[in-house]
Amino acid sequence: MIKILLIEDEPQIARFVQLELHHEGYDITVASDGRDGLEIFNAHPFDLVLLDIMLPSINGIEILRRIRQHSNTPVIMLTARDSVMDKVSGLDAGADDYITKPFAIEELLARIRNCLKKKIQVNNDVLTHHDLTLNLDVHTCTIKDQVIDLTKKEFDLLQMLLENKNHVLSRELLLEKIWGYEFDGSTNAVDVYIRYLRSKLEEPFNIKIIHTVRSIGYIIKDE
Repeated sequence: MIKILLIEDEPQIARFVQLELHHEGYDITVASDGRDGLEIFNAHPFDLVLLDIMLPSINGIEILRRIRQHSNTPVIMLTARDSVMDKVSGLDAGADDYITKPFAIEELLARIRNCLKKKIQVNNDVLTHHDLTLNLDVHTCTIKDQVIDLTKKEFDLLQMLLENKNHVLSRELLLEKIWGYEFDGSTNAVDVYIRYLRSKLEEPFNIKIIHTVRSIGYIIKDE
């Protein structure tokens, strides 16, 4: 499910947007304070941010600047201020789009779809899961910007798990797709390479990435 963070201090607008986006199938988190919103963003992964400019504690432009220091998550500025300079300031700070209040929910939904579509197009060679990034173009794996050295089989196995996130992949399927017909069905190659991945990705960082589904296989899932 696509996760959206809405940082908006006007209760009626926040509730209206929350209900409409929830109805459309989005997972919505709402913050009414700038500092709280930034802390929530830094603590959890989101696919898109709807961000007001006039906020308590920290204004939207400053929040956007801080987000852009470490994240390319799409941000749509959502505000009553519609002057040219306000729009320029938001876009210069890294906003992906800008919509002014009052707005039709259909327009907001269209802008959200457009931003998410661009994100998929830009990131089609990059697979991510929290702090883990797998770059298919340059064949690199990083966690918290630290490069992890993977063999080709380890890389291919991790890629398949990430491409099928939230779906359990059986040992038989992984064996067929990664090793082809090189091994028979009785081999424990999948389990061995899962252990290799865990020793490189999980143990050094004290995190859990790959989950075992007993008697079936493995899954990487959003918590």
